Amino acid sequence: MESSKAYSYKDLIVWQKAMTLVVEIYELTKCFPKEEMYGITSQIRRSAVSIPSNISEGKYRSSKKDFKRFLEISYGSGAELETQIEIAKNVFKKEGFDYLKVEEFLLEVMKMLNKMITSIRINISQLTNILIT
Repeated sequence: MESSKAYSYKDLIVWQKAMTLVVEIYELTKCFPKEEMYGITSQIRRSAVSIPSNISEGKYRSSKKDFKRFLEISYGSGAELETQIEIAKNVFKKEGFDYLKVEEFLLEVMKMLNKMITSIRINISQLTNILIT
């Protein structure tokens, strides 16, 4: 019987979805005005790349507490990305870019991260209670 435990960050569905999000972000932002390459385009791309990067780094940390912390950093990068997308939507209103795909992927990744963070928090709390009592 195979274990359902993820042995690599590449096995994590949230990492896989976050990687797809990065690709979609690059596709979207390559259409942004060239003068924004070092402005909002760069910011959006860095935030997107940060999400799977922190998931993978956290996966190889030595404890669940460390992993949780890196998931929280990924979640924060997702919030940053969400804000940057809203800024781009306001700044580039006339260009008519389609943000729907990236917003859907981002929402899905954020929900998964939130669930993982909550799950790890509960597990750590239960372990702490066991050790204290």
